[in-house]
This record gives sequence, structure tokens and C-alpha cells, in this order.
Amino acid sequence: MFKMVKVNLSSQTVRRGVQILFLIIVCFIGFRFSQFAGALEKGMLPLVDRPPGVEVFLPIGALVSLKYFVLTGIINEVHPSGLVLFLIICVTAFIAKKGFCSWVCPFGLLSEYLVKVHYQIFKHGLCLPFWLDRILRTGKYFLAGFFIWTIFFKMPLEAIERFINSPYNILSDIKMFKFFTQISMTAFLVILGIILLSVFIRNFWCRYLCPYGAVLGVLSLLSLGRINFNPSHCSDCKKCEKVCPGLINIRQGKSFFSLECSTCLQCINVCPEKGALKYSFLKTRFSMGSIGVALSLLIIFFGGIAMAKMAGHWENKISKKTYFFYMMTQGMMDKPEEKMIQMMEKMQKRRTQSQ
Repeated sequence: MFKMVKVNLSSQTVRRGVQILFLIIVCFIGFRFSQFAGALEKGMLPLVDRPPGVEVFLPIGALVSLKYFVLTGIINEVHPSGLVLFLIICVTAFIAKKGFCSWVCPFGLLSEYLVKVHYQIFKHGLCLPFWLDRILRTGKYFLAGFFIWTIFFKMPLEAIERFINSPYNILSDIKMFKFFTQISMTAFLVILGIILLSVFIRNFWCRYLCPYGAVLGVLSLLSLGRINFNPSHCSDCKKCEKVCPGLINIRQGKSFFSLECSTCLQCINVCPEKGALKYSFLKTRFSMGSIGVALSLLIIFFGGIAMAKMAGHWENKISKKTYFFYMMTQGMMDKPEEKMIQMMEKMQKRRTQSQ
């Protein structure tokens, strides 16, 4: 007979496993897309299919698609998975607050490692003055608000349709790819500056600049899952607040309605008092551990993607030949003039053979 072996995994071990899983998926998507885009840049039809998941990096296009869907009830066929992934990410906020940031997002994982570097330099950590932190935190909300206002309140339906079918939007995934593969010195210095600031100021990008985090923070106010604090069990050790990446005053009960809580569960993991902190669902009726949060996020992501595939709203309807044509006419190929001449010669040969 076999004995049942009970394995006790800490909440952070489970969370790190989920983060690494999504990081592997993102890296695989990036590798496949590099093969797809790289072939087009060389003037060849790709042998691999374009991975739809790359559209998670096109949030502006997803917002445009969302408004188009709201106005017409139609999911556009140019970048449908961008809208699907945006809606999936938003749904996670109703279950696990900003859990996407601390469980799924690769930039969130990078920020955590930069925080470790921060503590290697500053043993006790550095914190910005309260007033400066409050001012800087409005930045991501203004940025998100600007995009939402511009797209949802300023762009009429005709402009949205033109944008969706424009060469710029069709090639936006490849333009995003070229931004990193052919990065300008200005863009490189900006990214380097953000990384350095993230070393000196903990979670600089996530806390002050990320518009995705701002949207999720607002939606998280309606989250069914929350961190609950029981002061009668608290020994006032302050460990929870020291590890909280959102710098939340947990002992004052601020995590319940905080826009910065990412359900990372680090506060629960370090709390020495049983019952002082717990993550619960539906107003403390059901407690949920790290495995429950992990399963919820995985079901939402993979279940949502499976539903989109079955409904035919995952793969875009842009053929490889259409990508080739737009890449050539937009001058995004190596030696586009030669590719144009070769294409014209092939068309002429086909016409001659058909005659």
C-alpha cells in the first residue's frame, strides 16, 4: 500500500511557480513571433504561424476593439485575441484584485527581482515621502485615463473602423517587435532609466507608471476576493507591512479597499499569528489559499482562451500573404524595392502562363 504524503507548499512557492509558467509561455510566444516576423522582414512567407498571444502587448488596440465591440457587437478580425486577453485580464480583477500583476505579468516578476537588488544596496529599504508617493501614483491613472478618454469619448465609429483596418494597426504587432529588435538610443535610455529607478525606488514602474495596473486597481474595488485583517489576533509585529509591495497600511485594514493590493499573499506568508490575516472570498465566507488563487487565475486564462478558440475569435483573419504585402508596401522589409520588383516579375509570369 502507498502512504499519502502531505506536501506543504508556501504561498510564495505556488505563486512563483505560476509566474514562471507564464514567463515560459511568454518567451515561447516571443520566440515563435520572432520567427514569423523575421521571415517577413527578409521578404519570405513565414513557415510558422503567428502566435495570437503576442497581442497581449497591444493594449491600445484592445481598447479600440473594445469600443468597436460595444458599438457594433462585433469582435474585429484584425487582432481579436488582443481584446480577448484584455477582457480576461480585467475579469481576474473581480476575483483576485490586481492578482494579474503579481501572479502572471512578467514585468511584475522582473520588478520583484529588482526589489531584491534594492535590498542588497539598502539594507532597510528606502521609501519616498508620503506626499511625493501620492503625487507620483496619480501618474498611471492619468495615463490610463488619457487613453480611455481619447478612445472611448473622442473617437467616432468611423475613425475606429479606419484605424482597425489601417496598415498601421494590421502591422502593429510587428512594429512592436521591431521596437525592441531595432531599439533606438532614446528608447533604450528610457528603459534603462526605468530599470535603474526601479532599483532605487521599489516597484517604480508598477506603482507609478503602468496603466494596466491602474485599470486593474480601479476594477479591484469590485473584487470578490480580498485580504481580511482580524485585529484581535494581531501581535503588532509589522512584518506584513514590511513585505507588502503595495506599501499598504494592513494593520489599519486598508488592504480591503486598497487600489494597490496585488493579492501576492506575502503578508499572509510572513504573519506569525494564525487568523490575523487571510484571503477570503465573498465577504469572509470562504477562505482561499495560494492554490485556490492559482487555480482561479489559470482557469480564467486558459478557460477564456479555449472559449475564444471555440467561438472563432482567437486567430486573426490576416493571411501571411496580406502581411507580406503590407510589410512590402510600408517599407518594413530588407531591401523593399528588390522585393517589389521580384513580386511584380512573379505576377507577370503568372499572367503569361495563364494566357
